[in-house]
Amino acid sequence: MAITYTNAVKIARMNAVTTAAGTTAVLEIGTTGMASILATIPLANPIAGAATGAGVLTLTMPQSDTSADATGTAAAARIRTATGGTDIITGLTVGTSATDVILDSTSITAGQTVTINSAVFTHA
Repeated sequence: MAITYTNAVKIARMNAVTTAAGTTAVLEIGTTGMASILATIPLANPIAGAATGAGVLTLTMPQSDTSADATGTAAAARIRTATGGTDIITGLTVGTSATDVILDSTSITAGQTVTINSAVFTHA
């Protein structure tokens, strides 16, 4: 049987993500399986406003990396406490629509500016 959380618990858990991210959180954009890090985007402090509804967390955007780290196709993302820090959320999807993290293009070239305009996560 699947576990079901009340909305209040979902909201509390998603707000805990903001707390755990701390003041220096980053969003890393990578290739499939995070095999290569394409861009590292510093997030706002705090990373989001309070979670709403059924545990929906909307990151404060837009945020940018003014010089992408590598060239490749963006396919995954994660939030870490800092560059080289502890993972807070992994397994995020990346695309141009209907994904956790929305980019203008999934084709990233080293040195280019990468801007995230939207990132919304919903508690399962």
